Amino acid sequence: MIVDANGVPLQVTLTGGNRHDVTQLLPLVDTLPRIRGLVGRPRQKPRHLYADRGYDFDKYRRELRRRGITSHIARRGVAHGSGLGKKRWVVERGFAWLHHFKRLRTRYEIRDDLHLGLLKLACILICYRKLPTTAF
Repeated sequence: MIVDANGVPLQVTLTGGNRHDVTQLLPLVDTLPRIRGLVGRPRQKPRHLYADRGYDFDKYRRELRRRGITSHIARRGVAHGSGLGKKRWVVERGFAWLHHFKRLRTRYEIRDDLHLGLLKLACILICYRKLPTTAF
């Protein structure tokens, strides 16, 4: 799952439980929607990517750099205290918001399409709750 600075999910994917998370890093980054913001040419990709030790592979760091994304990934084998916790909690908060939906906390569905549909519906509800009330 990729979230924005507020913890709102931007992109999610569903894989088998035996797949490593890092295998989905580049496909998720490549399928991100345009990021709207300041006046000028809209950015296609985020400027920075924060990740935990599970994503610490030089291959993926190089690929992110090639895409123009600065990676802030904690190193394996180094003591805790990398300073990423200040940014990483946003992702953890996003997971906590998803776990408020009981059907996502424990997977009951056998079919992938049903579980992915519930996951996307939960992301839509989270985004809806984060919209300012003056927008309507």
